[in-house]
Amino acid sequence: MNRSRAVVLDGPRRHRLATGPVPEPGHAEVRVRVAAAGLCGSDGELYRGGRPAAYCRYPVTPGHEWSGTVEAVGPGADPALVGRAVVGEGFRACRRCERCRAGDTTLCSAGYAETGFTEPGAFADHLVLPDHLLHLLAPGADLRAAALLEPAAVVAAAQLAAAPQPGERVAVVGGGTIGLLTAQFLAASSPAELTVVDPRADRPDRAELAQRCGATGVLTPDKAEAEAGRYDLVVETAGAPATAHAASRLARRGGRIVLTGIPESARGLDPVDLVVRRLTLHTVFGAPSAAWSLAVRAFDAGLLDTAALITHELPLEEYDTAVALLDGRDPGVGKVLLRP
Repeated sequence: MNRSRAVVLDGPRRHRLATGPVPEPGHAEVRVRVAAAGLCGSDGELYRGGRPAAYCRYPVTPGHEWSGTVEAVGPGADPALVGRAVVGEGFRACRRCERCRAGDTTLCSAGYAETGFTEPGAFADHLVLPDHLLHLLAPGADLRAAALLEPAAVVAAAQLAAAPQPGERVAVVGGGTIGLLTAQFLAASSPAELTVVDPRADRPDRAELAQRCGATGVLTPDKAEAEAGRYDLVVETAGAPATAHAASRLARRGGRIVLTGIPESARGLDPVDLVVRRLTLHTVFGAPSAAWSLAVRAFDAGLLDTAALITHELPLEEYDTAVALLDGRDPGVGKVLLRP
């Protein structure tokens, strides 16, 4: 193949499928042949123009959740990478500032840069990125399923922050991709109870999927009200206006809360309640390298069934259909993939 296709967003709601030369990797870069790339809520924001200006740059090729195979390497990159199945971190951190040196690469003080938002992404035949962002997959890895390792890495960051203990009562607020991956991670820590709170919990298919992901109970938000103050650990994954508050209500006195969602608006946490009940609050923004490594290890070990969350696979030419599925809020739509 001597030509390469890429979805290009020239601005909000203005996209095209561009064709050009196959990109060449530069110094310490690799070129990946994309196998699959997933869409998430932030991709919808980017398409609609709802993403804050500091966190996007048009024109851009979207796509930050991806898997693929290294096809070529540039000068200074290891030739042994060619042919390896890989996923890769999205944040383009400087690796020199204080936060990067501490391992908090998603908080890099050099400024925000991320694949698929400010840098060319994976809704394309090929992706070029620095070799140090790669994470190698085990031989024979399912690349279709591996495309979900970016959200799994975010979940792994939440797992590292939460430090779940065996026998704890745990709740996950939100039953989307992040929520169900969170349930899978938490199930591996042997909780006494693992409850998923999801507005779609009264649908048998959604309840069955949550249970397949490790949930011992699945509740709608109104029924979860009766569970207030019961849980040692609550992980919020939905990013809806009321879900952070709902997570705090579910936590017991002295319990722990992890927030992973970023709502456009929120009915916030009560600081008095946090202090009086001595709740510990953690937040997650993206995934540093340690979280990526944990996610890949869990995937390679068979602890994550990411393929169970995929409901739609479309070619690059149907990017607009994929976005419509994402925005349609059909309860039967799970993870949508583009397959170049």
